[in-house]
Amino acid sequence: MIGGGDGSPMVGNSRPVSLITVILAVCLIAGAAPALTARDTLELPARLTDQEFWALIVESSEPDGYFRSDNLTSNELGFQAVIPDLLGRTKPGRAYLGVGPEQNFTYITAVRPSIAIIFDIRRGNMLVQLMYKALFELARDRADFMSMLFARPRPAGLSPESSATELFAAFGSVPPNEALYKKTLDAIRVHLASTRHLPIAPADISGIEYVLSTFYYRGYGVRSWPTYADLMTATDTRGASRSYLATESGFAFLKGLQSRNLVVPVVGDFGGPKAIRAISRFLKGHGAIVSTFYLSNVEQYLVGDGKWQTFCGNVAALPLDQSSTFIRSSSAADRTGRGFVSSLGIMAEEVRGCSQP
Repeated sequence: MIGGGDGSPMVGNSRPVSLITVILAVCLIAGAAPALTARDTLELPARLTDQEFWALIVESSEPDGYFRSDNLTSNELGFQAVIPDLLGRTKPGRAYLGVGPEQNFTYITAVRPSIAIIFDIRRGNMLVQLMYKALFELARDRADFMSMLFARPRPAGLSPESSATELFAAFGSVPPNEALYKKTLDAIRVHLASTRHLPIAPADISGIEYVLSTFYYRGYGVRSWPTYADLMTATDTRGASRSYLATESGFAFLKGLQSRNLVVPVVGDFGGPKAIRAISRFLKGHGAIVSTFYLSNVEQYLVGDGKWQTFCGNVAALPLDQSSTFIRSSSAADRTGRGFVSSLGIMAEEVRGCSQP
């Protein structure tokens, strides 16, 4: 038996044979079949087709729900603080789960999952995510992305080594351009509907237009505080800039996931009957483990609505191990101006004892 060029065994002059195939053959000759684990036979796909991507959204989503705010951007300025500890707990190449808008991108860049699922009770957040998907796929680099997102011509002098602070300072000196806004909106429509062939309803196209127009008219101040620049130029507790726009390599990682349809927005209530359970079945069907679940401060609303126990059971149904980690936010009590404090928790331990029918 001679090894193939990729390290796989070869028999005679035949094509490479996998190690699992060889083991199976030996065991069958001996009259015994080995017990294969999920890790031997199942794995997350390297990409989803456009049809698979849309089907996963539709089949996992619940009806549109209500929240009191559009939440087009995060309001958690200190959300990077937990990243050094998070990296010590989690494993790359697994599944990321989260909620809300762009803060997920920073956590995804940090933990490097093979797939990311972003839930939100509002269909509007799914449209935010589809807008971002198109922009990631259309942009060559961070500067292109920012130019389209904020409808501002790309300033001269930016390079792959430019920091997030330098990017936001440069674009902050350029006024928004209506022609560029309209061009970007048309490019998003064409990309999602014609290039990706996603059957998006006219009402959803209008929703995406609302989101993009808000960035055009308000610029960095989509939320008055913290602004988009505040969020993207913040650092962790060690002074490291970890936002998804901090480095070209982080942006490229996200662009790659988006281009392979592996950032999937799902409409769902954490305490609902369908969304988390449907994603659990998908992940288990591919032998995947959850690395990270970013909750923001959703739990306080689940407790108030009497849904926390259902949520706990939903999480218990997910494929977890001892490294699977919650990220949660709570209101700051010390009036530091950061608004929220982020913390981590061990998912498997916190949901132990919760029902998972």
